[in-house]
Amino acid sequence: MTPEEVGRRVVELLAPVEATASVSGGQGYARATVDVPPASWADAVRAARDDAELGLDFLDWLSAVDELADGFDVVLHLWSVAHRHGLLLRTRVPRDAPVVASVVDLFPGAAWHERETHEMFGIDFAGHGELRPLLLPPEFEGHPLRKEFVLASRVAKPWPGAKEPGESEAGGGRRPVRPPGVPAPGEWGTTPTPAGAAGAGEGPRGGTPASPARERPARAARPSTGAGQARSGAAPAADEAGPLGRPLPGEPPTGPPRQQPDPDAAGES
Repeated sequence: MTPEEVGRRVVELLAPVEATASVSGGQGYARATVDVPPASWADAVRAARDDAELGLDFLDWLSAVDELADGFDVVLHLWSVAHRHGLLLRTRVPRDAPVVASVVDLFPGAAWHERETHEMFGIDFAGHGELRPLLLPPEFEGHPLRKEFVLASRVAKPWPGAKEPGESEAGGGRRPVRPPGVPAPGEWGTTPTPAGAAGAGEGPRGGTPASPARERPARAARPSTGAGQARSGAAPAADEAGPLGRPLPGEPPTGPPRQQPDPDAAGES
């Protein structure tokens, strides 16, 4: 059966109850969606399970959606193992008195889902009989998945993952921590180009430089050395000579030549 046929069949089974059929999603994810009044919640689940054409005998999941002033949508997804089609069943309960019938007697596996929905949204499931805490400690107060619930961690300290200005006093995220020896992304390689940006690919091929190349300062020209300077007899400038007037490496010594001892004068003495 197509999603449209599944929705029409559920509406026929619930007549004269006012049920509205539609289709959620699209393509291979399309699902028949039927909205029913809270008073007909359990009857709709039973009809979908017991009808031979529908055969929705597997409870996939049950949860809720906070619609603020409009109340809460209790959502149940059923699946037919034999016919390979599904049904999204919904009902809306008021915010001031969120109560709906339990379907544990029809699908025992709904016990866990109803306990979680009761704990997170504060919705009561009449007839469940055991809506004790499931995920939170018994002393926990409030229902965390209600949209007006304020997370205590954001009150106690600034939220480190703030994305919008004013979301917290921090005004930014945490500084990323890199493993030792790994350079920052802007110090080496290329930055991958986001997919779809002017058709460029990702990675080094098609990437953009992470940062402009750094220009090294020009080195000062070294003074000329060799026979040319020796023939000219010009001494190096004061700022080019080595410390204490010594010549720089590779330069010929300057100054008066050293006097060699006269061997004849030594013999005469």
